[in-house]
Parts: sequence; structure tokens; C-alpha cells
Amino acid sequence: MTQATEVLDRVLHLATLVQSDLARFEREAGLTTPRVHLLWVLGEAGPSTQQALARALAVTPRNVTGLVDGLVASGHVTREPHPTDRRATLVTPTTQGARTIRELVESHDDLARRLFGDVAPERLTTFDEVLGATVERFAGLMAAEAAR
Repeated sequence: MTQATEVLDRVLHLATLVQSDLARFEREAGLTTPRVHLLWVLGEAGPSTQQALARALAVTPRNVTGLVDGLVASGHVTREPHPTDRRATLVTPTTQGARTIRELVESHDDLARRLFGDVAPERLTTFDEVLGATVERFAGLMAAEAAR
């Protein structure tokens, strides 16, 4: 086994651990990954149109409609009239949705502290640079593969 293969194996193990942690949160919140992602975007952007959500999530407007329908049914969001565009509606977190978003952010921040809080800043900077380059390279490889 090469060093590169060993590093890839660790990255894959990390990806599995991250997915397991996300699955735990989803089970506890009663949500799916796409719905969690939509709530995360709402937490960052605030009330948004479905068109804006579709762009942010890189999915079709029809897909967002289904996600929003599910989040309306579960009590996490409402559809409100847009204040300046009669044709548009704003997807707005409810009290329950805002609480879930807050829990997402708190969980995210807590995990970051627990994972990296005692890592020296220069090591964390190096890790971030290598990880960023790796993500960029992998995205490029995937885009090239999709273009075939």
C-alpha cells in the first residue's frame, strides 16, 4: 500500500464518520439530508424564495418544491408572501425550524471545537490548505469524469 492510498483510506474513513454523525442528527431531528441542507441554507441566508434556494442547493425548482412541502408539513418552514414581488413567496423558518437551525449551528460549532480546538493554528492552516486543494482536485476529477 502506498502512502497516498493510506491517506485516501483515512479520508474515506473520515467521510464515513461525518456521514454517521449527520445521520444521527437527522434521526434525532426527523429530517432527511436534503431537508437539513435546505434549513442550513435558510439559516445562512434568511427567508428566501424557492428559486434562490434551488440555486443555492444546485437542484431544480421542482426538487425544492418537494423539500419545502415536506418542511411545511413537518412544521419547520412556512411559505409567506414576498413583500415586493407578488409572484414569489418566501420560505421562512418557523419557531421549530429556527430551533432546528440553531441546533445545527451549535452542533457544527461544537464538533469544530472538539476536533480542532487544541490543534495549533499553523497546523490547522496547513491542514486547511491541503484539504482545500484536495477538495478542489477531487471536484475537478469528478467534473472531468462527468464530461466524458
